[in-house]
Amino acid sequence: MCSQTVSSSRTSTKARSNRQPESVFITTVADTKSNYSNKDYSNAVLARRIQRIIGRPSTKHFMEIVERNLLPNCPINRKDILAAEDIFGPDLGIIKGKTVRHTPDAVRPQLAIIPDRIMRHYHDVTLAADIMFVNRMPFFVTISRNIRFATSEMIGNQRGQTLLKAISQVISLYQLRGFRVTHILMDGQFESLRADLGHLGIMLNTAAPNEHVPEIERYIRTLKERVRCVYNTLPFRSMPGRMISELVYACTFWMNSFPQSDGISKSLSPRAIVTGQHIDYVKHCKLEFGDYVQTHDEHDNSLAPRTTGAIALHLTGNVQGAYYFMSLTTGQKIRRYRWTSFPCPMRSSLG
Repeated sequence: MCSQTVSSSRTSTKARSNRQPESVFITTVADTKSNYSNKDYSNAVLARRIQRIIGRPSTKHFMEIVERNLLPNCPINRKDILAAEDIFGPDLGIIKGKTVRHTPDAVRPQLAIIPDRIMRHYHDVTLAADIMFVNRMPFFVTISRNIRFATSEMIGNQRGQTLLKAISQVISLYQLRGFRVTHILMDGQFESLRADLGHLGIMLNTAAPNEHVPEIERYIRTLKERVRCVYNTLPFRSMPGRMISELVYACTFWMNSFPQSDGISKSLSPRAIVTGQHIDYVKHCKLEFGDYVQTHDEHDNSLAPRTTGAIALHLTGNVQGAYYFMSLTTGQKIRRYRWTSFPCPMRSSLG
């Protein structure tokens, strides 16, 4: 179905060799095929082949042709056409050749209102922060005391300027909603940042040697568990570093999206409090990390394809419910608000 690959020579595959197929929840062609008898599957393959031969009419039009006997002696029926759609997804040629551009929906942002009691009692924010490693890749992770809003950012190195830039971005998030970061709790290894943080009006409190900050340690343990859950149920033999970092961001997004048992609100999530944005099932639960899609791209009247094969990463966080994807053509992260979902091709073709 496609020849693109998702692989990385630097990513070890040994940990995946014992994975059980039944633990994979992303729909693949092989999984869907197993729901059909050999005869039904052969008829579905034939139905898709006939659809291509006769010029790739839409599925609806194709069923009309068959049901009205407009193609005499055609050996397949409506059930075979629907089976082909279920097993293989929409015809790839139709998607690449006929997809039209849609105007984005109008944006009507409705930011969550922060109750006065929260702003009164929790205006000054204390952060706990540390560096987390996932497959040897470093992430700067923070979580706020009481509010329980967390951030994670992959960093290229652990130099002071790199960490200060990451901290400044976190501070900006809180400032946009009227909060002020006043304290940061970190391990003793970050003592060198004290003067620079002081210039930002932030007091650094470091743990004693051989001690850790409990809040961030607990959060990192939970975040790693979420990442591990997804990582070990994906149908890919290996994953590039970019996908692993985006998986961390995806898990962070959803952990922020629901009220915390030890948080300051039973109705507002940490994300709603700090960013003002709510989540909605219709807009934000369309794709699972690792889903295979054809994203709808800008196009002209040339013969260039109108879609691109891609792997779903995570929500952008905007009001419209757009997603980030990893393009299987360029390997780059792209942002799209429209796509067509497909069953994931056979595992062997994905690296």
